[in-house]
Amino acid sequence: MDIFLLVGIILGFFSVVVGMIVKGADVTVLINPAAIIIIFVGLIAALINSFPSSDIKRLPKIFGVLFKNKTYDKAAMVGTIVELSNQARRDGLLSLENSVQSLEDPFLKKGLEMVVDGIDPDQIQEIMESEIEGIEERHQTAANMFITAGSTSPTLGVLGAVIGLIGALGNLNDVDALGHMISAAFVATLYGIFFGYVLFQPFGSRLKRKSAEEIDSMWLILEGVMSIQAGQSPKTIEQKLYSAIEPSQRPKER
Repeated sequence: MDIFLLVGIILGFFSVVVGMIVKGADVTVLINPAAIIIIFVGLIAALINSFPSSDIKRLPKIFGVLFKNKTYDKAAMVGTIVELSNQARRDGLLSLENSVQSLEDPFLKKGLEMVVDGIDPDQIQEIMESEIEGIEERHQTAANMFITAGSTSPTLGVLGAVIGLIGALGNLNDVDALGHMISAAFVATLYGIFFGYVLFQPFGSRLKRKSAEEIDSMWLILEGVMSIQAGQSPKTIEQKLYSAIEPSQRPKER
């Protein structure tokens, strides 16, 4: 669980509720079925109209990725690649067969299996690059779904306010009901702005960041696999891969 994200969500809700209390607004107006229907059903409609069903079905999994706190230890990955390159240089590429089976990273494992099987280097690179591009495209689609929801939500909020005001104009003779209906009308706008700019668009940005971290790790692995296949020295591989890592992520002694 990504606790930092959870804290951000709680702070967002806290700011709205406390802000309303400080301003003397009635917090119970937030319980507005009409506003909830307009915003959330409208969002579902917008997503269905924007993306194919195959993407919509991935939403539960995308939320799982969003809240999952997955880290990429690139320094440890470089260490593993250098260790394997030492073994390959000492005993030959075929000696990696047993070591490869114990690898936890599926992308590194797949790449080195192709190396051990003697597949042409150009074909190995093409296959691995295609997999990276496919993953990057899926990640971009997932982020775009949240960005679409974030950009649509405020507009739906305005739509909800207009609908509420239309209802209020039909009760001009009842001053008490009129005041309540006007305040309720703007709840939809509050929902739209809050969910759009505090949650959904930031969610899209967060997914893009998570994607960038994973893709960077995969490119690092690709470079390592191709270097092992080319028979480069472990020291050269180590220096080349560490140069692609941010200084803060490198071992302290370096």
